[in-house]
Amino acid sequence: MGALHEGHLSLARLAHSLADEVVVSIFVNPTQFAPHEDFDRYPRVLQADVEKLGNDNHADVVFAPTIQEIYPAGFATRIVMNGPAEGLESDFRPHFFAGVTIIVAKLLLAALPEIAIFGEKDYQQLLVIRRLVSDLGIPANIIGAPILRESDGLAMSSRNAYLSPEERKVAGKLNVIVSGLCARLRAGETIPAVEKSGAHAVLDAGFSSVDYIAVRDAATLAPITSLDAPARVLAAATLGKTRLIDNMAVT
Repeated sequence: MGALHEGHLSLARLAHSLADEVVVSIFVNPTQFAPHEDFDRYPRVLQADVEKLGNDNHADVVFAPTIQEIYPAGFATRIVMNGPAEGLESDFRPHFFAGVTIIVAKLLLAALPEIAIFGEKDYQQLLVIRRLVSDLGIPANIIGAPILRESDGLAMSSRNAYLSPEERKVAGKLNVIVSGLCARLRAGETIPAVEKSGAHAVLDAGFSSVDYIAVRDAATLAPITSLDAPARVLAAATLGKTRLIDNMAVT
């Protein structure tokens, strides 16, 4: 959605290593924001984004449509998903994946890429898009790219710019807590105990609220009771007025 940082640029570099031509879409998608969320203040710096993509040859084409081009008058289509779209983000942002799926479907159909790169920071979104592409038969191979982090481990995000200097110090603790939870799970601690203590740890670190600390199956995001298959710890918490998410593989 623009306000590109090094995490975004790493997606384009990965795409260039796998494809001859790279298209980067930039579109602040109104349908994935609720009325009380930050659509109006979400950073929009298209010219700077284009320069970043062009100066280092990250992209061959930048596709930056207007809202009217994507959602013309009379637009009436909505995508409703279950499976990996259920729970977690949907419990707190019930509008979110309906907006994400329709815009991703439109962008993929516009470009018809052989591959499409999505960051693992939005891990649930990545699995939702994989399911969407499979279910609708869109001929694109969806590839997840590793999370890029700041020096203290905070996952790179355009919303990090909202954080005050004091909040920024607290924000870096989220990754440390999630990493510690993964270690405790590997050591044999039960999943309910880890989830409960993780939520307390995030609040004790100075976050305003916790939406979830959850251990889920890494392939489906279904709730699990043991580590018989690869798992993921996913976290969402609010610091001041900024909502941050993170996740990490357990096994």
